[in-house]
Amino acid sequence: MPPEVTGLLEQVQVDHTPVDVIVVDERHRLPIGRPCVTAAIDVASRCVVGLVVTLEAPSATSVGLCLTHMVTDKRAWLERLGVEAVWPMSGKPRELYVDNAAEFKSEALRRGCDQHGIALRYRPKGQPHFGGIVERLIGTMMRMVHDELPGTTFSNTAARGGYDSDGNAVLTVAELNSWLALATACYHGQVHETLGRTPAGVWAEQVAEHGAPVTVAGQTAFLVDFLPVIRRSLSRTGFQIDHVQYYGDALKPWIARRERLGKFVLRRDPRDISRIWALSPEGDAYVEVPYRTLSRPPISVWEQQAALARLREQGRAEVDEQSVFTMVERMRQITEDAGASTRKARRDRERRTATPARPPASLSAPPPPDEEAGAVAKPFEVIEQW
Repeated sequence: MPPEVTGLLEQVQVDHTPVDVIVVDERHRLPIGRPCVTAAIDVASRCVVGLVVTLEAPSATSVGLCLTHMVTDKRAWLERLGVEAVWPMSGKPRELYVDNAAEFKSEALRRGCDQHGIALRYRPKGQPHFGGIVERLIGTMMRMVHDELPGTTFSNTAARGGYDSDGNAVLTVAELNSWLALATACYHGQVHETLGRTPAGVWAEQVAEHGAPVTVAGQTAFLVDFLPVIRRSLSRTGFQIDHVQYYGDALKPWIARRERLGKFVLRRDPRDISRIWALSPEGDAYVEVPYRTLSRPPISVWEQQAALARLREQGRAEVDEQSVFTMVERMRQITEDAGASTRKARRDRERRTATPARPPASLSAPPPPDEEAGAVAKPFEVIEQW
């Protein structure tokens, strides 16, 4: 049997699933397919502490986004969605309990958890009941989707019958997020059959007795510690990643002694590769490094990789930065022109427009985890190596 868990955020289970509903794009309100949700649940209280909806397949980045949602106060997020709901369940977990999927074994997650004092534990293979709590949560969410949302795909074709999921789809990703936020607030206020109490009541009691969990104020800085890791040597012109050059004045002191330095640890957000974060040789601070050519537009990793594949199909023996960005621009124009007629084009446009907010120019290492219950962690102005 799994060990008993009694304290808030002592153990948090995380998992993903495609959402059983078709969503539509913002511009044309036409179907673009099913999104994915990454959910995190606190075992002791059965409260949902993190929830992220994306159009991307599950990845290390979606896990990092869910963790960032978990550790930060959700009031600002609810305000952006225009949702009036109470969701006070936030904080840094002591342990993440996950399955053995590749995204949960990524270097980004392992080093990020180590950086922030979060234990990472994996379910025993072949024993799915060890992760049953988060799986039951996802099952509950999907039953609500089947019962309440237009455009649901139900759980299988037999259950769907003759229902036209595409024809009935009306929700955008943002609207689905709003619905899930309200549904989560309702779930927290209902009696849980295992607890015999409401999850919100258990959370409030634990907070009153032991204090509120530690939260994080600087969510962008926290997320950087969970972004994919890349290692590159520094040249006179900066760093090059997949034919794209990055340079900033902050690199000048390192360029002067680059021959004595090894490869740098770099972080890159796949949703927007217009800048990277370079860890200093001392390992005590990250510096944001933009494109060397600042006039280039922000693009995503998937756009970049698609452009490279298209250039190779055309038989281009040599690929340079200009050709990559020119191809991305052509592909974007094709997507815009086809947006009203093809599902893939509409989905690609939605993926492209879901770009993250810009972070501070430099980040440095956070203080050690605060052992005092109820304390609020300082913003992560500094981020150390994972």
